[in-house]
Amino acid sequence: MSIEVRKKDGESIGALMFRFTKKMQQSGVLREAKKRRFSGRTINRNKRRVSAIHREVKKKEVERARKMGTL
Repeated sequence: MSIEVRKKDGESIGALMFRFTKKMQQSGVLREAKKRRFSGRTINRNKRRVSAIHREVKKKEVERARKMGTL
């Protein structure tokens, strides 16, 4: 999908750039490109599980520290 903007008679470069950027934002091309830029690899099931367990342990530690007043 390409965006095409042609200069009108008597139109300044600034106005042309404004129209172009407006069309780019409305089309969603940049948003899609940024979304696809950093597509990470899939993490295996065991690593996800270990990470989830680690998060739960850390969450409990933080909660305990809050209750004790040390955090």
